[in-house]
Amino acid sequence: MFKHEKQLLHEVRVDQPNPAYAAMLQEQLGGPNGELKAGLQYFAQSFRIQDQEIKDLFLDIATEEFSHAEMVAETINLLNGHNVANTADTVGAIEAQVLGGLSPMLANASGAPFTADYVNVTGDLAADILSNIAAEQRAKVVYEYLHRQIDDQGVRETIDFLLNREEAHNALFREALNKLQQKPEYSTYDFGVTEDSKLYFDLSTPGRYFADPNPTAPSFDNPRKIEKEGAQTLQPVQ
Repeated sequence: MFKHEKQLLHEVRVDQPNPAYAAMLQEQLGGPNGELKAGLQYFAQSFRIQDQEIKDLFLDIATEEFSHAEMVAETINLLNGHNVANTADTVGAIEAQVLGGLSPMLANASGAPFTADYVNVTGDLAADILSNIAAEQRAKVVYEYLHRQIDDQGVRETIDFLLNREEAHNALFREALNKLQQKPEYSTYDFGVTEDSKLYFDLSTPGRYFADPNPTAPSFDNPRKIEKEGAQTLQPVQ
């Protein structure tokens, strides 16, 4: 069951309309690294998860991603502030004018419709979590590109908030991956079990820069660490 709260997760505003940038921001609504993709991916992945703790995590983050999509859509609305009319729109803004009546559309910045092909679901928790970590990182990259291309402080504040939330999700997925280590039901368990997995083929000659691999299950440092006063090492939060 879902409930919709009318209040946005975080207030959005723009300093002034900017239809050209609205078209660019469409990338994070209906693009392959956007908020709709993330929400649907984590939602779809959750269906078969038996571990209730991780299932809840996937559903919680999926629900927040849908709220991010709502924020992006409202920002696009504000940037498209003018009415459908004979305005001097750029090429990228034409789709919104002639097809959507300036509505935020489920399409990317080039007008290509959203597709479920963007959504990755394998049924293996380790593979799905690694895919989600990568998805959060790619979303951060796109937001960073978008941030560089706008001087509007209202838009920048929204992007700053969303960038920080992507980082929070990234850290949570890294923690979830670490919980799976050495459990035989997940694909993290059988890394490096043959001699072939320990070979490096140096096919870019001359020169060799990498030694033979020492395969281990994918793992990340625990994001929940603090530096104790006067200490040189990081310790887990108690």
